[in-house]
Amino acid sequence: SSSLLFPSPLNTFPRSPKNPLFDAGSDPIQYLERERENLYCREKREREMASTTARVDLDGNTIKPMTICMIGAGGFIGSHLCEKLLSETPHTVLAVDVYNDKIKHLLEPDSLPWAGRIQFHRLNIKNDSRLEGLIKCSDLTINLAAICTPADYNTRPLDTIYSNFIDALPVVKYCSENNKRLIHFSTCEVYGKTIGSYLPKDSPLRQLLFNHLFGQLCVQDPAYYILKEDTSPCIFGSVEKQRWSYACAKQLIERLIYAEGAENGLEFTIVRPFNWIGPRMDFIPGIDGPSEGVPRVLACFSNNLLRREPLKLVDGGESQRTFVYIKDAIEAVLLMIENPARASGHIFNVGNPNNEVTVRQLAEMMTQVYSKVSGEDSIETPTIDVSSQEFYGEGYDDSDKRIPDMTIINKQLGWNPKTSLWDLLESTLTYQHRTYAEAIKQAIAKPVAN
Repeated sequence: SSSLLFPSPLNTFPRSPKNPLFDAGSDPIQYLERERENLYCREKREREMASTTARVDLDGNTIKPMTICMIGAGGFIGSHLCEKLLSETPHTVLAVDVYNDKIKHLLEPDSLPWAGRIQFHRLNIKNDSRLEGLIKCSDLTINLAAICTPADYNTRPLDTIYSNFIDALPVVKYCSENNKRLIHFSTCEVYGKTIGSYLPKDSPLRQLLFNHLFGQLCVQDPAYYILKEDTSPCIFGSVEKQRWSYACAKQLIERLIYAEGAENGLEFTIVRPFNWIGPRMDFIPGIDGPSEGVPRVLACFSNNLLRREPLKLVDGGESQRTFVYIKDAIEAVLLMIENPARASGHIFNVGNPNNEVTVRQLAEMMTQVYSKVSGEDSIETPTIDVSSQEFYGEGYDDSDKRIPDMTIINKQLGWNPKTSLWDLLESTLTYQHRTYAEAIKQAIAKPVAN
């Protein structure tokens, strides 16, 4: 209008019954800013409505926006899940954690497209009364909180048991009492040792199978190694092997959740991750974690590669593992979140059986990939062998193989992993090099400069 283009000499808008904001004495600049903000909010609501309309679950039902209380949102898995939820869905995240370093990029600035759909709540779930209130005002709770580093299992067994069982009890209780759905993150370690590990190497129950990834013949019978959610036993070592404190605590909370579902109607889903790998996993000792800290294998090997040190192979690196890319795994979790009718009451293995290697083979592949992404030649002695007692301390034990059966998750959610081991290592080590290489060089140079 002309009054908008040419304000009065007094810099005020006349009263107008059609424009109640045009009160006498109002500032046109403030008015325009309010209008711009209102327009932004309207457009945001329209985008969310369009997004909601476009999104349907696996059965064709419209997915409604929900509020998700994510406990442990500041960790490796939580940071990637937050990114997925905020960038691709209309859901709101109540991010609960003690630290937020890995999700700071999601919290600020306010101009981000998802501003207003994530709130960070700094609290420790074992002693904070605010937790129940957050669960009450959410549609779904996802519990990622845990001590989950093997170096801690037999050196900090009490902390490990408390973190993975005792501290999780209130979460289960509040969800059950308030009729709130729970997605609880467990671990593939609940399976413990395989049946096959107890068979003599010359047992007729073993047979030769082909490892397609490395073109090798392997002695293994799938019936004794493939881990199935509904049939495989959970076999742990002796009590004095405190390495099993983690797996035992995780299995016990699984059983409690299952019992709450059976007796009190708790709507739950349990996730058993099989070595999820990707950027922001764990820490690099002395850079963004304690100098004496021992992270999981990928970060340990990354640290060695960044420092041009030999990669340490515990007990010769004979253990076999499968690895899945974090982005593939998060796709599976999103399917669980948005398909409660298909996911509730189920336990899901989430891994990639096609990416099976020994730890020694993993070290060799990581050395090759890092040389490619960094442009540096490999060192003369790329690996060294160390005993588990030397590396982890007294009371350590391990399982020989962990290969997930994918039948249930494929049947219920239609999910299959996509990323090869080489590709996920290339993505992860590119991130590690770009993020840490310069900091490592500076850290190494400091003693010399002094």
